[in-house]
Amino acid sequence: MKNKKIMSVFLASLMLTGSVLPCYASTQDKISDTKAQKQETQSTLNQTKDKISNLETKKGELENYLTDLNQQLSDLSNSLSDLQDKYEDKQKELQEVEKELEAAKELEKEQYEAMKVRIQYMYEKNNSSYIEVLFAAESFTDFLNRADNIAQMSRYDRDKLAEYTKTKEQIAQQEEKVKTEQQAIETLQQESTAKQEEVEELVASTYDQINTYAGQITESESEAKALLAKVNSQEETLNGLLKQAKDEEAAATLAAKKQEQASREAVQTASAKESGASDKQPSKEESKKEDTEKENTSKEESKQEETAKEDSSEESSSSSNSSQGEYLGKFKLTAYCNCEQCCGQWANGLTASGTTPSEGRTVAMGGVPFGTKLLINGNVYTVEDRGTAYGHVDVYMNNHSDTYGFGVKYADVYRLN
Repeated sequence: MKNKKIMSVFLASLMLTGSVLPCYASTQDKISDTKAQKQETQSTLNQTKDKISNLETKKGELENYLTDLNQQLSDLSNSLSDLQDKYEDKQKELQEVEKELEAAKELEKEQYEAMKVRIQYMYEKNNSSYIEVLFAAESFTDFLNRADNIAQMSRYDRDKLAEYTKTKEQIAQQEEKVKTEQQAIETLQQESTAKQEEVEELVASTYDQINTYAGQITESESEAKALLAKVNSQEETLNGLLKQAKDEEAAATLAAKKQEQASREAVQTASAKESGASDKQPSKEESKKEDTEKENTSKEESKQEETAKEDSSEESSSSSNSSQGEYLGKFKLTAYCNCEQCCGQWANGLTASGTTPSEGRTVAMGGVPFGTKLLINGNVYTVEDRGTAYGHVDVYMNNHSDTYGFGVKYADVYRLN
């Protein structure tokens, strides 16, 4: 009968303790939902950052291409200017050649007219004039001189005609050459102009594409900024829920200890009442049986008193620690340093709060303001950095080998008043 009463007291205490758990479970569900939402938002943010990176790469490639096109335009413009100068020089050269050709044609015409007169004269006179000139010589020497003069005159006419004919042909060839060169320059001008127009169209289309990419980058950056703000908001919400869960866990643990102590005291009280309830004189057998039961009860009560003393000692210690600060719960402990492996792109020698980290002082944790003092294993640390959620403390170390050796630990954490 006595044991049944004791068991009923224990069951009642367990039911009271269990009533605290639903609230903690509800908070854990919210934490899971918030983590899932944050993970989804972070995934979208990462995709947006990748999109921005790809757009910036394409934009950079087009900007380099645009630089090349502008250089081509500059080269084509210089080339067209040179071709124009050459064309004008050839035009002047052609004009000079044409003047020389006209002069040669006039000389040829004059020579030709003079030859026609002499030929006509010789034909009409039937060469008698030359014979008369020869036979009018006063001596044989004079005859030879006159014959030589007549031959030189004929040779002069032939040579002069051949010279002017050759000059005319050379000038005509030079004229044709200049015209050919001028035509080639004009063809190059047309080709260069067409190429310039083509490059100008490429410049315009490339510039438009760069502006399109720039607009997409701006839009994506705005989207990334909004997503980052959402991630930060979700992280704050998550840290708040983690803190709430830790507070509920600590409260549940304390309530369970108090309830367990109250149950033990109730059991002791019930046992005392049971032993003193009967005033009836027992028989020898009953007395012997009762003495045995009392002896067992005494041993059980002694054990319960010892347990109660231990619990009382724990509560006293907990109360003493609480007097030094607010108990936050049992937190996960890791370590980090200011290397790229630990901090990645934020490895700039400063914490998120702008301070220079120091071993033995700096820790990172979310969910509490910068400057919060934490008591961990008898050491006082200051929250100066971020990177972990509430309930996970990252302790700063000077070098990476120490962080590797630190490993993962768990410890009771207090926030100092």
